[in-house]
Amino acid sequence: MTTSTLTPPVTAPGAAPRRRFRITGASLMFGYTWLVILWLVLPIFVMILFGFNNPHGKFNQTWQGFTVKWYKDIFGLDELTSALWLSLVIAVISSLLAAAVGTGIGYALGRYQFRGSGTINLLLFATMASPELIMGASLLSLFVSLNTGRGVATIVIGHVLFSISFVTTVVRARVITLDRSIEEAAADLGATAWTTFWKVTFPILLPAIFSGFMLAFALSIDDFVVTNFVSGSATTFPLYIWGATRVGLPPQVNVMGTLIFAAGVLIAVIANLRSRSTSKRD
Repeated sequence: MTTSTLTPPVTAPGAAPRRRFRITGASLMFGYTWLVILWLVLPIFVMILFGFNNPHGKFNQTWQGFTVKWYKDIFGLDELTSALWLSLVIAVISSLLAAAVGTGIGYALGRYQFRGSGTINLLLFATMASPELIMGASLLSLFVSLNTGRGVATIVIGHVLFSISFVTTVVRARVITLDRSIEEAAADLGATAWTTFWKVTFPILLPAIFSGFMLAFALSIDDFVVTNFVSGSATTFPLYIWGATRVGLPPQVNVMGTLIFAAGVLIAVIANLRSRSTSKRD
């Protein structure tokens, strides 16, 4: 009887051992995170891409060639340009008003304990959690009952009402974490309460106020539901896009959207760089 002996394979000297790829929880979360990021960025990429498309008809839905003429003719459509400028004006006005009112409410809720503060917090949360459809219908009923004409003023009122809660939440969170010893030191040096607020407290709160302003601006310029209820004959940028989708979306819409997105990214980068430089100095 012949006995055969199995010998293990000999590894060549200097050869690196094979690494087996193992799927771990960390790798799954890493892949899932990048899939979510890709899903979020894909519509933006399509918008930027079709800003360079050269459609032969009204519909800008299929790629038909590269061109930059839409960037040169970005303000070629008067109705679209008017809608964009109206949205920008409304967003600036409503954001300034929301930042002013929301800062005061956020400072009061974060600094003082008073009767009714819990109710105010509940109302603020309800405003953020309630669907825009309900808010728009409620505002429409209010303006109709008051026999108020709808237009730019009613749009600003509607945008301020749903933006105040977001500004208040951001400012209140910063006030709660504010170091009171800095204000006490200013008072010990002879500063009045008014001087302490403007020279010490307000500069510390300013980044939170600016963040709340930018959040309110983004919500305002992007809003469609509430604006559709209270706009009347006024046409904002989102309302124009909604109407244009029925007859063909012009490529200038993609160009304007790209520029608005680029401006937002630029502001975020500048704010991040300033925050880093401030933290390094501290």
